[in-house]
Amino acid sequence: MLDGKTALITGGSSGIGLAAARLLQANGARVCVTGTKTDKLDAVRAELGERGLAIRADVSSPADLQRLHRELATAFGALDILFANAGVAYATPIESTDAALFDRLMDVNVKGVFFTIQAMLPLMRAGGSIVLNTSWLNQVGTPGRSLLSASKAAVRSFARSLSAELLPRGIRVNAVSPGSIETPIHRDRFESEDEYRAYAAMVGAQVPLGRMGRPEEIAAAVLFLAGEGSSYMLGAEIVVDGGRAEL
Repeated sequence: MLDGKTALITGGSSGIGLAAARLLQANGARVCVTGTKTDKLDAVRAELGERGLAIRADVSSPADLQRLHRELATAFGALDILFANAGVAYATPIESTDAALFDRLMDVNVKGVFFTIQAMLPLMRAGGSIVLNTSWLNQVGTPGRSLLSASKAAVRSFARSLSAELLPRGIRVNAVSPGSIETPIHRDRFESEDEYRAYAAMVGAQVPLGRMGRPEEIAAAVLFLAGEGSSYMLGAEIVVDGGRAEL
């Protein structure tokens, strides 16, 4: 399906990004993942083997993105697929959020996506696919999540506006919109597995399908948007949230 294609996945050392890397590679692509934690990158590098790369890069750092561009140009020559997946998720209550937290969230979730695309664009071949990771939160109002929701709404808007801008270059831009997914972003908030399972059960009760989603379920949507099966889609959003924002 993706034989001969090259792919970059930011934030690919765990969770949705890692699941997408595994699936794209299983379907023939050469894959590079980025992350900021050396131990996780080492493990991913070993797993992906000779057909994969794992590069330390912070998407909020312009210098890191330029270095990433250079390393990919040397290793791959060009890119066919970019999954802009790296992001952070913080609670931001209006009364207690300071400017530093505001900047950190927006630097990664909004500026990081925009400047990742800008840095990788010279490597993207005509016919390439850019997939953005937004969230079901871009459709609903959730207390204490105003900045996270706004950042994901901005990413959803990028899928539309950049589709129009990059259309003359033959590059498609679409978005995948996950619901509550069992990833380290959620798991790392808890000290024990029992605490996490209680949280997962509580969240699952709010989802029409009755559970949190799995990273592999988002990866399947990414694979579709990355491949020729979605060749007639531009600026679209695939919502994979168990019906939470829809029902």
